[in-house]
Amino acid sequence: MTSQLPGTGDLLDAANGIQADTVELRRAIHKDPELGLDLPKTQAKVLEALTGLGLDVNTGESCTSVVADLDTGKPGPTVLLRGDMDALPLQEDNDVDFCSVQEGMMHACGHDAHTSMLVSAARLLAEHKGEFTGKVRFMFQPGEEGFHGARYMIEEGVLDGVDRAFAIHVTPNIPSALMATRAGPLMASADTFDLTVRGRGGHASTPHFTADPIPAAASIVTGLNTMVTRDLDANQPGVLTVANLHAGTTTNVIPDKAIIGGTIRALSEHSRSVLHEGVERVATATASAHKCSCEVSIERGYPVTVNHADQVDLVAQVAERTLGENHFITMPTPIMGAEDFSYVLQSVPGAMAFLGLCPDGVDASQAASNHSNLMRISEDGMATGVAMYAAMAMAAS
Repeated sequence: MTSQLPGTGDLLDAANGIQADTVELRRAIHKDPELGLDLPKTQAKVLEALTGLGLDVNTGESCTSVVADLDTGKPGPTVLLRGDMDALPLQEDNDVDFCSVQEGMMHACGHDAHTSMLVSAARLLAEHKGEFTGKVRFMFQPGEEGFHGARYMIEEGVLDGVDRAFAIHVTPNIPSALMATRAGPLMASADTFDLTVRGRGGHASTPHFTADPIPAAASIVTGLNTMVTRDLDANQPGVLTVANLHAGTTTNVIPDKAIIGGTIRALSEHSRSVLHEGVERVATATASAHKCSCEVSIERGYPVTVNHADQVDLVAQVAERTLGENHFITMPTPIMGAEDFSYVLQSVPGAMAFLGLCPDGVDASQAASNHSNLMRISEDGMATGVAMYAAMAMAAS
């Protein structure tokens, strides 16, 4: 394995050497977050940071993506490294001098760190391009937070000619500078459902003249939760959560409809299909039993994120060589969050790994998690991510 990792032993020192630049870019992006597929200010910051590195840089047409290629000039594989750039529609409540200045927007999932670490990795790889072969493609992606940004970039050709892919996702809930991942399913699929239960409204004092959709909706909610435990094999995890239920406007009127919404998560396409069918069956049959009808809409979101076993082995070996012993752990179970890097891993061999960035003085189990208005990271650990991005590109040559 040593012969496949030229120069990686010094990458962590090199990453620490440009730590100030990594942090400066991360804070600039954090302070001015953008949402969805249109991130012109973030794109501009990335383009400026990549200037002078000798990369072939292109921007997207369907979204404000950036794709930058580094060619060593020597035959070898093309390795893709992904960093997402979008923020969340969330009001930040941290007290730092680089706190978000955009009302209702916050980098609460670490994408600011992903982007700045990838820029610094591009800088290191450009400086070390004589030490490995092939090409590196840097994928700076908008729209990970529910907007299918990876899919748009794939349609525009970001995976053309790519042999392997690697991505890092930071989390405050793992000790700082620790890498963690697993082979097979790493993260769940994520779909949404909306149910409209239609009945017949009327006066609350004469329910026998109506077809009340509220008891029907309540029975659907309990029926869906029971369905999960009875339709799915207990060894095949799946989650169904009813996250909202709306009906009625006052206390003396039975409404004519109730609306139910929620999410479906699964770790295999089979379980995903079972849950979809179960929602349709339970919702329509239960509504009918209450003399109501139910319109079912299920929107397919991200597929299951599935790591390739050989690439996870490579992550473990690279982490040990680049970061030292005891900096990699194998996750015992997947998590039920979702990621659109799943689209990339459906097409090319690769892996996603989590990087722990728990803030100093905080127990990782108690740290404000991703998607929290109080989410913080340890910036000191970002050099680990920079080094791992660069080392994974060099190791695959």
